[in-house]
Amino acid sequence: MKVFITGSSAHLARALLPRLCAHPAVTQVTGIDIRAAHFTHAKFSPTHLDIRAAQLANHMENHNILINMAFRVLRGRMSEAAMSDVNINGGQNVFRAARAAGITRLIHLSSAAVYGSGENLNEDTPLAPLPGFLYGQHKARLERWLAAEFPQCARLRPHAILGPNAQPLLKWLLRQPCHLRLPEPAPRLQCVHEDDVAEAVLLAMQSAVRGPLNLATADSFSFRDAIRARHRVSVPLPVSMARATLSTAWKISGWGGEPAWIDGLTRNLTLDCRRAQAELGWRSSCSAAQALAQT
Repeated sequence: MKVFITGSSAHLARALLPRLCAHPAVTQVTGIDIRAAHFTHAKFSPTHLDIRAAQLANHMENHNILINMAFRVLRGRMSEAAMSDVNINGGQNVFRAARAAGITRLIHLSSAAVYGSGENLNEDTPLAPLPGFLYGQHKARLERWLAAEFPQCARLRPHAILGPNAQPLLKWLLRQPCHLRLPEPAPRLQCVHEDDVAEAVLLAMQSAVRGPLNLATADSFSFRDAIRARHRVSVPLPVSMARATLSTAWKISGWGGEPAWIDGLTRNLTLDCRRAQAELGWRSSCSAAQALAQT
């Protein structure tokens, strides 16, 4: 198997690439990213390339599998239009290039953020990302397009990916000695360990499964309890203050996320993962507590 992976310098790639290259059936892994490669292996060939590049299909020739992980998660100082151009137009260019290159196995890393909120949601739940949350909105838009144009694509929907290589904003939120002041009961959330997401990708590579697949721990937690487990003293903050703090940091430095990232902590979001269990043979090997402890 020859694998082509976009976003090969992304956080998840740190967990995925070693497992891809260790797989006996994988003979070559070609990665593209606009950031420098952080992984070396005899099977791995990185290339500095934007996913919007017109010559993308040329790099995909003679590959069997596409794993699309390239996505702008945090807007930073980009305009909304620029972020959309990367995530939507760039994503569409990736799959059109794969079609032109003759790649038949397509795997896309989406997100549970496409649902917005809800409890025990399965893959038939309508996509309703939170208002103002560009990351979730872009994931949903690209998924709708893939469902129409590339129905054979396996679309993995992991909950918050935790572990040693988690998104820095998630690590920052978990380090704060404060939690959101919310009515009881506290909203329930899930997560998934990066190694379990990597395992789902490997299983999808060797399967004919298509369409969306939820990935999450079997258990759930509240953000408040996750913070209290890390800090003996945790200060409850009004949601408006937390949003204002994140907004100020983002506007001044460009770091962190837009205020809508806070909104996700105020809603229940739990997933039904029985389809991944039945069709992929996938199960989370880590509990939420274990994934949080390793982040």
